[in-house]
Amino acid sequence: MKKTLVVAMTGASGAAYGIRLLEVLLSSDCEVHLTISSPAFHVIQQELGESVDVGGVGLDALRHNPDSSTTTGMGRLSYHHFTEITAPIASGSFQTDGMVVCPCSTGSLSAIAHGTCRNLIHRAADVHLKEKRPLILVPRETPLSLIHRDNMRYAAQAGATILPAMPAFYHGVETVDDLVDFVVARICDQLSVDNQLIGRWGGD
Repeated sequence: MKKTLVVAMTGASGAAYGIRLLEVLLSSDCEVHLTISSPAFHVIQQELGESVDVGGVGLDALRHNPDSSTTTGMGRLSYHHFTEITAPIASGSFQTDGMVVCPCSTGSLSAIAHGTCRNLIHRAADVHLKEKRPLILVPRETPLSLIHRDNMRYAAQAGATILPAMPAFYHGVETVDDLVDFVVARICDQLSVDNQLIGRWGGD
């Protein structure tokens, strides 16, 4: 059954996690609603370069086009500008199967944990919490202050899953891509999206 998922990318380091997650979800026949914060565009450029392509749409096109949608592979990608508070994903009446914020900056974590809906990303996350749908936050920060840890606790108590970008090494790591795939696989597992990105512990 095709899943409808929301993916948000914010301004933490770790853009590769978010881009790889999009690739996997779209290749798994998911309908993805994507929103990217302004700081995230800068991080994507710095970490991955100008040539990033998201589901057949170039990074610059997403930055300057308020809305765009495209069919790519088996899945469908719809993009919503982070300021577009009237987007479908801002309403609880729009049915989804879950949301991921990957990577999740500590600023976005704070806004989500405290319900301060300053943009579409925060509002969509708030919707998933109030509707009791899966919300996965993928923070990438170190070290963590007490404020960060408290915000993770508040978000978890509200119903979010805190899934830090902490790759493991037991699955035969040879490249950085293997480390990225480990985190993406764990996100997909939380969303019940089948994947073969890593060798499973105890598997052949």
